[in-house]
Amino acid sequence: MNIAKQIKGLIQEAEIYSSQGLYIEAKGKYENAAGLFQKNKQLENSDNMLSVISKRISALGQKIKSLNGTGANHEISMKAQNLIKQLFSFSSEEHEEAAKLEGAIALAKFGQFERALKEFFELLRHDTVRVVAAKNILRCHVALSSLDAAVAQFQKWLTSDFFNSSELKRIRLFLQDMIDKKELNITLPEIRSDDKGSNQLHEKDDPDNVLDISSIGIIFDSGPRKGSIIEYDVSFQSGNMISLIISSKEKEWVDSLSIGHKLEDVQYYSPIAMFKGSGLVSSKTEIKSGPKRGDYCLDIKIISM
Repeated sequence: MNIAKQIKGLIQEAEIYSSQGLYIEAKGKYENAAGLFQKNKQLENSDNMLSVISKRISALGQKIKSLNGTGANHEISMKAQNLIKQLFSFSSEEHEEAAKLEGAIALAKFGQFERALKEFFELLRHDTVRVVAAKNILRCHVALSSLDAAVAQFQKWLTSDFFNSSELKRIRLFLQDMIDKKELNITLPEIRSDDKGSNQLHEKDDPDNVLDISSIGIIFDSGPRKGSIIEYDVSFQSGNMISLIISSKEKEWVDSLSIGHKLEDVQYYSPIAMFKGSGLVSSKTEIKSGPKRGDYCLDIKIISM
């Protein structure tokens, strides 16, 4: 995503939060947008936009102060959920299923897991995104409750005729990797070939033809943890954009990351191999409702791998 689109997205996010009374989060989004304008003075009308954004930041600051820093409501209305779906579905209308997939992932990143699950289940009907939707259903189950719920969902799919054997193999590989990383003594049943699908793993199952990333290791280049590596599970993935759910206990580190910050030394773990590369911080959002309330969703764009 180019800088202009990134700024537009941040402003749209800020407007959604502000409309729902989530003033602290809205102020943070406006501040991120202002930071990008300051770093990119060549953008058209940047001085005027900075002035407008500064006024909005100041106004939100006054609202937050009047509410004793609480930020007002913490629940996102159905109307706002629909806006999130629309505003953060970046695929073109020619790729309707891919756009719906991105919208469902956006809902999950805002902590709206129940609504996201409903959207992902509807996407299972479309063969172009079926496997990707299934993987995100498993991720939602993990975020909502536990890995046991994801295993139970996979068992249901095994006893149905919904997926062909090649699709089930991809889903099994993905889920087994999640299980192995938790060091649980669970081995999913092997998938036998059938007449409905070949043994090959079709590239169409991944619209962007990007390898699944189950977790990443970030090597800290500053602060008290300099030189150490911390591994984070990938909560959601859309193409080369991965999302991490970061505990509120790591607020200081999340706050130190600015939009556009490049993570030079990243280890990407897939179910089949580990790759070294870099990543770019695309956005960060405090989750305001649901089981992950208070935690952060950090989006990282894979630059090289």
